Amino acid sequence: MGDLLLAGGRLVGGEGDPVDILVSDGAVAAIVPAGGAGSRGGAGGFAGAERAERIELDGRWVLPGLWDNHVHFTQWASVSRRLDVGVATSAAETAALVGEALREAGGGAVAREMLVGYGFRDGLWPDEPTAALLDAVSGPHPVVLVSGDLHCCWLNTAALASVGVPAHPTGVLREEEAFAVHRALENVPVATSDAWALDAARAAAARGVVGIVDLEMAWNHEVWSRRLEAGHDLLRVEFGVYPQHLDRAIAEGLRTGDAVEVPDARGGHDPLVHVGPFKLITDGSLNTRTAYCYDEYPGSHRHPHPFGLLTVTPDEIDDWLDRAVGAGLVPAVHAIGDHANTLVLDAFERLGASRIPSGVAGARKPTLEHAQLLAGDDFGRFAALGVVASVQPEHALDDRDVADRYWAGRTGRTFAFASLLEAGAELALGSDAPVAPLDPWITLSAAVARTRDSRAPWHPEQRIPTAAALAASLGRRPERAGALVAEGDVADLAVVDHDPLAATPDALRTTPVALTLLAGRPTHRTL
Repeated sequence: MGDLLLAGGRLVGGEGDPVDILVSDGAVAAIVPAGGAGSRGGAGGFAGAERAERIELDGRWVLPGLWDNHVHFTQWASVSRRLDVGVATSAAETAALVGEALREAGGGAVAREMLVGYGFRDGLWPDEPTAALLDAVSGPHPVVLVSGDLHCCWLNTAALASVGVPAHPTGVLREEEAFAVHRALENVPVATSDAWALDAARAAAARGVVGIVDLEMAWNHEVWSRRLEAGHDLLRVEFGVYPQHLDRAIAEGLRTGDAVEVPDARGGHDPLVHVGPFKLITDGSLNTRTAYCYDEYPGSHRHPHPFGLLTVTPDEIDDWLDRAVGAGLVPAVHAIGDHANTLVLDAFERLGASRIPSGVAGARKPTLEHAQLLAGDDFGRFAALGVVASVQPEHALDDRDVADRYWAGRTGRTFAFASLLEAGAELALGSDAPVAPLDPWITLSAAVARTRDSRAPWHPEQRIPTAAALAASLGRRPERAGALVAEGDVADLAVVDHDPLAATPDALRTTPVALTLLAGRPTHRTL
């Protein structure tokens, strides 16, 4: 890999004066005022400049490459191949979309293949989804529709039989039953799935992404080892380990922070894939009305779990965390309802910060994933316990109307990013893709604007400064005042057309990315 000279750029967080940046051996070797590096073949202003490939930045802005701290990468890669039913506003309208898709597909052998759709959100629908409603438009053709929050699946009778639950009363499966359906859908040949994943990685790199935390519900060690061997080298990856795989992870000696090494994979001394956190899910989601709350959901007489669903008991949370931490795996625990969040923070308190693995795990801290609805007394506990709030700002815009209905009177402490920061909590931003797009500029805009259209911002008091949102999107980089890129940094960089710290929320959402570098190697380039 040759050296690069990024000429005439400006540093995000810096003084705004043009600079030349020499990238050598995967790191930022030197930063000097523009023109100080000399021209190609001339007397370089610093060693190596005369040999470097010169890329003219023409005043563009340089910042560290961005991370998405919560994705389900294989599902994200697959979702564009599924029927989009996210625009539907009722069960009947959704069924009509399914019927139209089946008519367009035709009959014969095609009619025996499963139709998979994605994106329905039934929290505000005026009618109920049922297997019978889908049967009326699909007949013997199996149909599975995955909810936009991934916590619910709606199946017709043929699909229910194919996944082993033929007698289900409604065809609407939630939480673990839904996750079992997700696993049943993982029947795409791995070569096809991995090709889709490579496409998704290219798209992410084109948005300035250099790394993801992949919390796919799979044995991710095998998945990413295979992808590395096949040449997937566009992203850094930290992958999660779920309870169903914990015994295997312990038996194979996997610890958070361990590098995954495969023959002939790129990365050399800077491996791209690492073991990430132990992921535990303790409750459901808002739209599915399974987020575990202190208060009953309105209309809960129609729902089997009036307070939401706690999927593991407090004792089980303790046991899982104790086993994982004892094996060297740092926890990342899902909690959305306020009661679930309290229980998880209680478990972290009982666990004790001194128990969290260190050393090979590097700077990874335990995370509470989502932290969507919080009790007032719990904001300060994040900082006190050293737990990072791993949050997804775009969810606030997806969920604002359903939250106003089901969490009325409590939405001031929903997606409460400013309150978390004021209480001293550390934030990590992500998308939860495919629940929201894997695009950190969309994430950043949602965090700083609390709206994405002509609607008034939702709880604008919970907006956070762009600088804070950006800091929460950079992975575990050293904190520093001033410019976000400095000499000696790993050259995971993004080059964008405008200064994100000065951009309007709308401009931030659509930020053009001209160049992405991963350890000095271009993974996306338009220059």
